[in-house]
Amino acid sequence: MTNYAFRRASRTNVNLLIGVAGGTGSGKTYTAMLLAKGIADGKPFAVIDTEAGRASHYADQFEFDVLELEPPFSPENYKNAIVSAEKAGYPVIVVDSMSHEYSGDGGILDMQEAEFQRMGYKEAAKMASWIKPKKEHKDMMSRLLQIRTHLILCFRAEAKVDMVKVDGKWQIVPKQSLTGLDGWIPITEKNVPFELTASFLLTADAPGMPKPIKLQQQHRALFPLDHPINEESGRLIAAWAGGGTPPDWRQDHRHAIETAVDMAALRGAFQAATGAAKKAGDAAALAEFTAIKDGRKSSLELAALPSAGSPTTAADSSETSHPAS
Repeated sequence: MTNYAFRRASRTNVNLLIGVAGGTGSGKTYTAMLLAKGIADGKPFAVIDTEAGRASHYADQFEFDVLELEPPFSPENYKNAIVSAEKAGYPVIVVDSMSHEYSGDGGILDMQEAEFQRMGYKEAAKMASWIKPKKEHKDMMSRLLQIRTHLILCFRAEAKVDMVKVDGKWQIVPKQSLTGLDGWIPITEKNVPFELTASFLLTADAPGMPKPIKLQQQHRALFPLDHPINEESGRLIAAWAGGGTPPDWRQDHRHAIETAVDMAALRGAFQAATGAAKKAGDAAALAEFTAIKDGRKSSLELAALPSAGSPTTAADSSETSHPAS
């Protein structure tokens, strides 16, 4: 009988698969390299380039080794390139672009077409023509999920629409999808996005600004939505993957409110804290900051009260007449 041994679960050496999708001019490659630099923590990372050397445009800004992958862009070719980078010991691998594995020269779509042709273009063989490319893709994904090197996958994305009937009239609306956002769909095999640790849509009107497609609660503090993805996000998610605890953005604000020396300092600290909480959309933090502020305000007012038998000074009166909002 097979011995199935269980152990206590712990978050250590988590393999990151991060997806960055977008159209032309959205900053996919640059954003992926910023993330890779942060995750690699100063070490050179690997780039698998299917874009005819485009990654090397950033050679002066980042320290990386590049493999220019050539057609056929089959799942097996991708798998072999990624496994080679893993064996070479790179801490991070950027694949730019993963979309070629699906729609590029020799990719899944071309493989299916070749199989369909081999089968004589018979309608009855159309489903069967997908067996070989889907199996090769499945083998690639199974291997990618097992490697210990962090992966950043870049995807081209295209805008898609649907025709829907609203109040009896047909309207064109952005296509709804679990794997895309606002009608923008990553060009890849349909199941790939579900395997990612986190994924983001980038758009040309705001290059590098994250629009989350998949972002779990424990990662939200690592990717603030009000500024572009950067090296710090890479460092933080690498720390999380290694078993560390990401820094709590609330802590500095808590400390500033709790240690405010007077009412003016308390007002400033509270305004900064509530501003950050509103940007983060964190109602719980807003309530927490308000409670801490009320407690500190009471302490300052109590400290300002004259002791028994002492006259109230003008300074005391002034200090307690402007409570923190």
